[in-house]
Amino acid sequence: MDASEVAEAIRILETDLPRDIEERLRVCLSGEEGNSREALKVIIENIGYARQRRLPMCQDTGTLVFFVKCAGSQDRVLDTIREGISLATREVPLRPNTVNPFTRENEGRNLGRNNPIVHFVEEGCEGGKVTMQIMAKGAGSENVSRSFMLEPDRGVGGIKECVIETVADAGGKPCPPIIVGLGVGGSLEWAAYLAKKALLRPLDRRTEDPTAAQLEDELLPEINSLGIGPMGMGGRATALGVRVEWAHCHTASLPVSVSVQCWALRRVSAVWDSSGFRILR
Repeated sequence: MDASEVAEAIRILETDLPRDIEERLRVCLSGEEGNSREALKVIIENIGYARQRRLPMCQDTGTLVFFVKCAGSQDRVLDTIREGISLATREVPLRPNTVNPFTRENEGRNLGRNNPIVHFVEEGCEGGKVTMQIMAKGAGSENVSRSFMLEPDRGVGGIKECVIETVADAGGKPCPPIIVGLGVGGSLEWAAYLAKKALLRPLDRRTEDPTAAQLEDELLPEINSLGIGPMGMGGRATALGVRVEWAHCHTASLPVSVSVQCWALRRVSAVWDSSGFRILR
């Protein structure tokens, strides 16, 4: 595993939208008209242009979030990720987005204090194998995401209200059609982690948990009934999908986090094992 391979994974992440997202956008196109249809057409054209020219599909190349499984040295993997981000910032290129929250000083490499954001998972690791999922999260969608600490008697109805309230208040700001990651349970910070993790599951891969699957199925039409539409132009396609992850929580709490993601759900998986380095799409 070396920095140039991490940088290449980031390049693919930023320039080649996953096929499940693109296919869902094309399906939505047939149901729109007027300005909302034109907005979707421009989005789809942009996806093709970025892929062909190997250029970032959005000027906001986002904050990079890593989900890593490894059995070896986490410090070594983290150092390689840092080098890969610095290299990708120069070569892809990535917009330098990471700043000091107090002074807004930009260190120029998408690094800085307590960055990059890397979640290490030890379960399922074998020998020297490293599996890495990477997501780029833009500020337009991150800024309208929300977390809630509900009274437990609010139940599933309360969870749904949080999602609908979040999406309705966001309007066209997160560049819809959006994908909604919903984290339920755990704790305040764990629900937010689960909400982002939920966005890693492809739109054509249904969750095996029946309660979560029902929540996904019920929320999508409710969100689309808001009529916000592509880029806030009105229409049927406000969201492409809803993805749910959950964990057991304290009996007196009901943590809920809603991670709003723009249409450019940039995610990629990379693997390093005995066969070498490869990208999984």
